[in-house]
Amino acid sequence: MRKSRYTDSQILAILKQNETGVAVSDLCREHGMSSAQFYKWRAKFGGMDASMMKRLKELEAENNRLKKMYAEECLKSQIRKDALEGKL
Repeated sequence: MRKSRYTDSQILAILKQNETGVAVSDLCREHGMSSAQFYKWRAKFGGMDASMMKRLKELEAENNRLKKMYAEECLKSQIRKDALEGKL
């Protein structure tokens, strides 16, 4: 996955600026991003504080790690199954 060029604190600061009344188009122009990116951030991180955002990132990383482990175990299981059936 591609890494964002904005840090978590920058994203929160941009969202807070919008909450205080700065227009989305002005924020996008100032920070060099698209309005679609802003709305994605607002949908994902709206109403969060820094600790909640950090926890979300940790959970996403753990989820990715578990998905990899599951895929590896499924592959090993399939290899064992094929070996027992005599396909190899």
